[in-house]
Amino acid sequence: MKTGVLCIHGFTGGPYEVKPFVEYLQAKTDWQIVVPTLPGHGETLELNNVTAENWMMEAELCLRQLQKEVDKIVVVGFSMGGVIAMYLANRYPIAKLILLSAAAKYIYPLQLLQDIKEITKEAIAGKLEDNILYKQYSYKWRATPIHATLEFVRLVRMVEPYYGQITIPVCLVQGKKDGIVPYTTAQFLYDQLGSKKKELIYSETGKHHICYSEDCEDWFGLALAFLSVPEEGSESSN
Repeated sequence: MKTGVLCIHGFTGGPYEVKPFVEYLQAKTDWQIVVPTLPGHGETLELNNVTAENWMMEAELCLRQLQKEVDKIVVVGFSMGGVIAMYLANRYPIAKLILLSAAAKYIYPLQLLQDIKEITKEAIAGKLEDNILYKQYSYKWRATPIHATLEFVRLVRMVEPYYGQITIPVCLVQGKKDGIVPYTTAQFLYDQLGSKKKELIYSETGKHHICYSEDCEDWFGLALAFLSVPEEGSESSN
């Protein structure tokens, strides 16, 4: 049985956000992995004329194509991609879900303020260009129109009423130092999802870009183990 993996990146991001986890799966499995770039996203942001429906449809098209090429599909969603993953899980026969820093709720001000303090300290010390957070977000702050942000919020609100209808196995991974999504969001989703088989993994040091956390190798292994356990009635995980 051939396994396909659809990985969906986050709002204003791109495939690089899930690249470390994708490379880990590629090294450990023979699964077919697809990582689309959502409309308006990528190395340069062109978000003025895109909608939540554009993002959902792109993910759907990639899923439909993957369905033609494999026997079963698992979906990995990071941040907004986690919300899109849950949308797909309510519409298509997906085997399992992995939700990374899923943006069911967003902006955790206390941690974000702490991150900004770190940026300020390094700016004073003349080390701003070396700060990873600064590099990730400075361009996004300038290039993200209000329209796109409102579409992101609308997407979350569209999917939220259907969390309880998701019944497939799901693994949630959340960093406790996430400055974008409150780390309590993972527990909220865990409680809301209708799945009987659920796992919740916390990264003590992880920030929002959880695939780049200091302890990522630890949870990579746990997530792969979750994906590798055969579903009931299945003879093989490959």
